[in-house]
Formats: sequence, structure tokens, C-alpha cells
Amino acid sequence: MTRPGSRFRPRSAKDTAARDRLPLKSVIQPATPVSGQRVTLFSDGACDTTKGHGGWATILRYGEHELVLSGNERDTTNNRMELRGLLEGLQALRRPCQVQVVTDSQYLRKAFTDSWITGWMRNGWKTASREPVKNQDLWEALIDQARTHELTFVWVKGHAGHSENERVDELAVQERKKLR
Repeated sequence: MTRPGSRFRPRSAKDTAARDRLPLKSVIQPATPVSGQRVTLFSDGACDTTKGHGGWATILRYGEHELVLSGNERDTTNNRMELRGLLEGLQALRRPCQVQVVTDSQYLRKAFTDSWITGWMRNGWKTASREPVKNQDLWEALIDQARTHELTFVWVKGHAGHSENERVDELAVQERKKLR
């Protein structure tokens, strides 16, 4: 319930959808401002949940240059592959950069933009329901990268025609299928 004169108003689905399309800064930032190159990173993960075969892919774009990376893992999950795609892309950067991360994973984006990570760390790597946070090893590696690179996140709807998102999805699926 909103009090008269209050600036708070509940978010509508339209407000949330509009917010998803805006670049949102990570709550974890480098200690000193990054003045390096502006890089766009597209990443995705895929997993056959019945067999645990997973694949990840990332595209790094700097001006006219593009680097495509992909890989696979056994005994994994889709969320783990989403995280791996981002991590591999960030680790490929040779110097601190301003990185715009384009992802179809709300889990990945919200962990950085909605303070989930800082809450998990504050709670000893426990979720709000006091369960251990899954993929803590990857989250910790991503935190290290977020302290090096200035990250902003843009969410795109998966399988909705975004060309680079479709491309990294296809690459991740190809990697997953290699493990058959």
C-alpha cells in the first residue's frame, strides 16, 4: 500500500521490462575507475539436464574486432554454464575494461545488479533461505573479475531474435552436443 505523497510506487510489469533493457551497473566495482577500452560481451550457457552435459559460449567485441570462445563440461547445470560463459570472456581480457555484458540470464544479471552477491557474502555464502549458494567457486571468480573490470549488464529475452544472443546460444548448444 502506498501512502499519499510517498515517492514509492509498486513496479508494474511494464516498468520491470523497461528496466531490464537499460544498462545496469554491477554493485561490485573496481577500486579505481576503469578508463580502458569499451568491450561488449555476449554470453550464454546450455545444458542437457538429463545427462548433465553443458556448453558455454561468449563473444567479445571491441570496435571491429571480435573474439569467440566456447567450451563444455560434464556433470553440470545450465546456471553453471551461464556463469562459465561470462567468466571465460572476462578472463580473456588482458587489461581492465569497461564491459557491457549482454545476457538472457536474469539469474546472472540480478546477482550483480540487485545486490544478491553482496547479500550472499554478508550471509556467509547462504541464500535468503539459509541454503548454501550454488556455484560459489564461479561467483568468487566473477567477483574478482568485477573488481578488475567495470561491468554493466543488459538483459535480452532469449530466443527472441537478438542476433548475438542467438549466436552464443547456438555455439553453447553445439558445445553441449559434443559430449554425447
